[in-house]
Amino acid sequence: MELLLEQVADSVGTITLNCPKTHNALSGFLVDALIAALTRMEGARVRAVVLRAPAGAKVFSSGHDMRELSTTGRDPLTYVDPLRRAIRAIKEHPAPVIAMIEGSVWGGACELVMSCDLLVASEDSTFAITPAKVGVPYNLSGVLNFSKSISMPLIKELLYAAQPVTATWALNMGMVNHVVPAGQLEAVTLALCAKICQNSPMVIALLKEELRVLSEAHPLNPEAFERIQSLRRAIYDSHDYQEGIRAFFEKRPPVFHGN
Repeated sequence: MELLLEQVADSVGTITLNCPKTHNALSGFLVDALIAALTRMEGARVRAVVLRAPAGAKVFSSGHDMRELSTTGRDPLTYVDPLRRAIRAIKEHPAPVIAMIEGSVWGGACELVMSCDLLVASEDSTFAITPAKVGVPYNLSGVLNFSKSISMPLIKELLYAAQPVTATWALNMGMVNHVVPAGQLEAVTLALCAKICQNSPMVIALLKEELRVLSEAHPLNPEAFERIQSLRRAIYDSHDYQEGIRAFFEKRPPVFHGN
């Protein structure tokens, strides 16, 4: 089975995540395929890209492929982690990337869709940001990406509670652009793409890059960065980190002791 499906029509490229056995977990293989597809879309000079799961999907993506997270005392979320590479590819793509969301979105997949330019979600979709639930020390760039989309009090609730929220809640909090009935999801998304395609692709590419540069203009002194890295290292060297990974695969709640 192909990892993803591609289609280009009317200057709109569509990339469909197509790994139902893993609930579209963001493995290295899937991310490599996604990046290659985005490169081909750029070559085809599409004016918008739609990122979606298959129609009727119950899970848009389960997030990080937990099988690929290091359990040997190494940082599990480095600069070349599949999720980080996928997010950079989406942000640096010259055309707007629209996440067309159906089903539940988990963990790192929330950051993936929130890094897209626009989000259109079905009424029954949900979002859960879960590093605290599975004991994974999320990195600074990931937390920064979340904080760009919604206010600080709300991102704290999402990160600390690690519970799913509804699409309607996400709309009210400014996380997504549109929430529609599942039967209208594709039509609304393509109508939005059609509006984008009527405008100057050069100007839109410029605006996208300007917004990216401005959103990432956050100074961080070396001492603060090293302190955060030290706190993260203490977590991925901890008993709790190993417990979170084990509990995930054993399909049980983890028991964290804070060490």
